Amino acid sequence: MKGWTKRKLGAVCTLQRGFDLPKKSRKQGCYPLFSSSGCIDTHSEAKVKSPNVVTGRSGSIGSVFFVDEDFWPLNTTLYVKDFHGNNPRFIFYLLKNLNLNRFASGSGVPTLNRNIVHKELVKVPCSLSEQKQIVAILDEAFEGIDRAIANTEKNLANARELFESYLNAIFTQKGDDWIEKTLKEVSTQFGRGKSKHRPRNDKKLYGGQYPFIQTGDIRKSNHIISEYSQTYNEVGLAQSKLWPKGTVCITIAANIAETGVLDFNACVPDSIICLVVDDCQANNMFVEYMLQAFKVVLQKKRKGSAQDNINMGTFKNQLFPFPDIELQKSLVSRLDALSEATQRLESIYQRKLEALQELKQSILHKAFTGELTNPQIKEDVA
Repeated sequence: MKGWTKRKLGAVCTLQRGFDLPKKSRKQGCYPLFSSSGCIDTHSEAKVKSPNVVTGRSGSIGSVFFVDEDFWPLNTTLYVKDFHGNNPRFIFYLLKNLNLNRFASGSGVPTLNRNIVHKELVKVPCSLSEQKQIVAILDEAFEGIDRAIANTEKNLANARELFESYLNAIFTQKGDDWIEKTLKEVSTQFGRGKSKHRPRNDKKLYGGQYPFIQTGDIRKSNHIISEYSQTYNEVGLAQSKLWPKGTVCITIAANIAETGVLDFNACVPDSIICLVVDDCQANNMFVEYMLQAFKVVLQKKRKGSAQDNINMGTFKNQLFPFPDIELQKSLVSRLDALSEATQRLESIYQRKLEALQELKQSILHKAFTGELTNPQIKEDVA
């Protein structure tokens, strides 16, 4: 690349560790307080003048932020102590392109060692005007991409809100003939899962043919629990209980009030409540959708302890509205159709978000291979 030179990063910009913040001097003010994850608060003093660049040293390693006002960087960060005459915003993009988290090391808590990073060879244009030209192109391109990302994220949120709004409307506008019942009243089996053996992670329990569902598996499911991360063997099964396919599962610890319906026979721990519905009174998918609509109500009943949770007592007197079984099935059909449509939209928006992020990386890569200052490439990006 004509007019570019290869140098060690330390000769292009000098990184310096951030500062400890004595608790006694902690006072909110007008200066941003930066951690490795970004601006987390304000402080009454500033340690570093703007403009500057901050990257995560520990925690969110490799995150890079451009700071356009005086600020205080915490010791979980590295900031640029010396730009060596280079354009600060150009250095910001240079560090983003380097993917700094690949330099993290340490057996305990990984950290970013500035001395190692300083040795990395980078190519930079010798001309400050070309640096500014690259910055102008990247700023304009990224501004447009960020707008597209924001709009896509808004559309994604709207798709989810549409489903949740329809779901909640069903239960806020229920008919007068709907009957209030407890979950136990509409179940043939209702109780907590079993995992009697201690310690629970004893290897002799695992590696068999019986799926073992945990709270995380339910949280990741989309109404139907179709995947599992662990299995019990005969020893594991003997100290647990096998619940049948179609069982409705409710988490009561960790991920509180998450729900899903088993797509296979499975064991569950006592951090999950299971119910096998009475087909004459309830439809299992209707119950799962209903519990999703009541999630906030159930979460408010959590009890503070070492870990927030709800329990069987939470459901003892909690009434839920049930229409006749045929209407339940009809509502499930409508909710299934809307859920599938929502999932299709979410998939489209997620793919678009991924494509936009990939476009960002592609443009950034072009910037540091000299392609953005090629007239034809610049025209294509614009």
